[in-house]
Amino acid sequence: MPGSLFWERRDTTGAEHALIDARGGLHARGVALAVDPIPYTARYEIGTDPAWITTSLEVGTEGAGWSRTLRLTAEGGRWQATTAEQGDLDAALTAGGHPGAGLPGSEDPDLLVGAYDVDLTGSPLTNTLPIRRLGLAKSEPGVAHRVSVAWVLLPSLEVMQADQIYTALGDGRVRFANETFSADLTVDDDGFVLEYPGLAQRRC
Repeated sequence: MPGSLFWERRDTTGAEHALIDARGGLHARGVALAVDPIPYTARYEIGTDPAWITTSLEVGTEGAGWSRTLRLTAEGGRWQATTAEQGDLDAALTAGGHPGAGLPGSEDPDLLVGAYDVDLTGSPLTNTLPIRRLGLAKSEPGVAHRVSVAWVLLPSLEVMQADQIYTALGDGRVRFANETFSADLTVDDDGFVLEYPGLAQRRC
């Protein structure tokens, strides 16, 4: 992998390190660490086609006494999921005073039809997927796009459909928004996130 990106989490103790190859689309392998809602490690691999439409995601999470894996593959905006789990994540969450987790994967993959991007909870790398696919880093200010994403919750690996809005602001800034939240992201010339206010800051 010719590229390396590292982010420090700002919302919790944690970090993300991704090795990337952005020639002809994106191929990325990464590790994300966080202590909330319970300490976990996530390892992922993401692939896109040359137009930056996501074609595959493999991610595994693990913590004390449990582990889960998820493989998502897409063709023409239609997704398939394969999952596995060991141990008891629910017990680990409830022991820490948190609600239990749902099962990994999606109960109804048809809800993901038309989702061309994936979004890993707390991962600034995955914000780059729609930014780069839509060319927002170099778009005229005010250009907004509503996108449907396959939102993968960490550490449970539940997959949900989510609507998001990305708006080009100019000067290396892109606004990310959903129904309840918005943040103005700073990105580099290639669309990779430099700063996600309140979530993450890139260190290299």
